[in-house]
Amino acid sequence: MINDIFSIVRKDLKEILSSRGNARSGAVYLLIVVGVMGILMPIQSGRAWFTEPLIPLVWSWFPVFLVISVVTDSFAGERERNTLETLLASRLSDKAILFGKISAAVLYGWGIAIVSNLVAVVAINVADPTGGFQFYDPPIYLALVIIPLLASLLMSSIGVLVSLNAPTARAAYQKLSIAMLAIWLLPTILINFAGKEINSQMSSFLLNINLAQLGIGLGVIVLIVDILLIYIATKRFKRARLILS
Repeated sequence: MINDIFSIVRKDLKEILSSRGNARSGAVYLLIVVGVMGILMPIQSGRAWFTEPLIPLVWSWFPVFLVISVVTDSFAGERERNTLETLLASRLSDKAILFGKISAAVLYGWGIAIVSNLVAVVAINVADPTGGFQFYDPPIYLALVIIPLLASLLMSSIGVLVSLNAPTARAAYQKLSIAMLAIWLLPTILINFAGKEINSQMSSFLLNINLAQLGIGLGVIVLIVDILLIYIATKRFKRARLILS
């Protein structure tokens, strides 16, 4: 099944690169994204990019938004291009197709994050060579590797579930975008409606908590949610129903 998954991954990544007209246009788009995330933003931050870990950690979420447009096309796009029936009629197993679609979206978002963070190291050290070569602290770099991976897997799992039932890629994209907006706005709304006493207690809690332990705990929670969503996707992936839809 591993070879079948790789076949789907290669197919989808090629389609992603050519989705903007041709492979050259797709490559140019990726260069622009990496240029913004790996050169423009880090140079503006300077060496604070290394000394203030929240800066790169916040930007490490950006590739998650790029995953949305990719994963919503996974099944809805195939349906829209009338290629879904051909894919489902192939010898590939249901799990190979599903895991291949998820893996392609994850590799796309995670790959951009990894490359951008490494390019940022070169950009900052070249732009400001006076302080000597500097790299991320090992725990921070580990977080910059794991966070985009878990976040991309989360978004890919949700996106596949949405794309399975969406008539078009655009409809799937709109639904997932609304869900993402709700997720981002919910904490802000809760903070605004919470009383000053509750906000003060929360602030005190965050100041005294061990951030490493908090990060590990949140990572474990996201991983569990990822596994649960993938399990749900395997149960909802019905080849016969998709062919008839």
